Amino acid sequence: MARVRVTGAPVHSERLLRTHLGLLGVEPGDVLLVHSSLRAVGPVAGRGDGVLRALLGALGPHGTLVVPAFTAGNSDTSPAYRDRVRGLTPEQVRAVRAAMEPYDPDTTPSDGVGVFPELVRAVPGALRSRHPQTSFAALGPYAEKVLSGHRADNHLGEDSPLARLYELGARVLMLGTGWEACSAFHLAEYRTPAPPRRSYRCVVRAGTTGRRWWEYEDVALADGDFGALGAELEAGRPDLVRSGRVGAAAARLVELPGAVDFARDWLTRHR
Repeated sequence: MARVRVTGAPVHSERLLRTHLGLLGVEPGDVLLVHSSLRAVGPVAGRGDGVLRALLGALGPHGTLVVPAFTAGNSDTSPAYRDRVRGLTPEQVRAVRAAMEPYDPDTTPSDGVGVFPELVRAVPGALRSRHPQTSFAALGPYAEKVLSGHRADNHLGEDSPLARLYELGARVLMLGTGWEACSAFHLAEYRTPAPPRRSYRCVVRAGTTGRRWWEYEDVALADGDFGALGAELEAGRPDLVRSGRVGAAAARLVELPGAVDFARDWLTRHR
């Protein structure tokens, strides 16, 4: 049976989710970057692990699953930090800064990107890139190729997993999320002429047990216009976007290289 009802809510099976993913266009062997809201998918047999098994089943043994595993909690230049310390006294701010843990790719949980990336990161054999703020995690035969070489002073540009995904002709699955979550658009920011830059700062490890604050310069990332960008992409290049449902979630399957090229031209015109 594809699904059963418990207290009036449909509980979706892994088989049904795999069917939905196939109808959307996910194919065995794909390299797939996933942005997700498990709440939007609705109740699933096996919960988040059931969604993960469904995705891995749809991709097959030759497919590669990639997720953002970002960590804003170790930075004092992030919006999350500013929200956290708003209204605190200087002494309280100092205490917050002193308690911030340095990034460890093996143990630091992702935050701000939903529940699903943590499930992927925790799978035995999963790999994770080493950027202290915008890491990615991956499973599958192309995981190492996608994640290696992620420079610590390059969030989402040419020395990040997004550029490797572009080269591999990857696709983006937006599972219950809006265009604002489409991290591939950030790669387009780097590819616009002379993008603005800014300083970033975060806590990193020093030696085996120490910590230090590290400041670096990179492109000034902004996603406030990604909703408008995505809407124009969907209207103007329908060949790049397939829409459907996975479980209860509205879903889009996006061709990453074409979307990045469209976004580069759009951002050049609109910013």
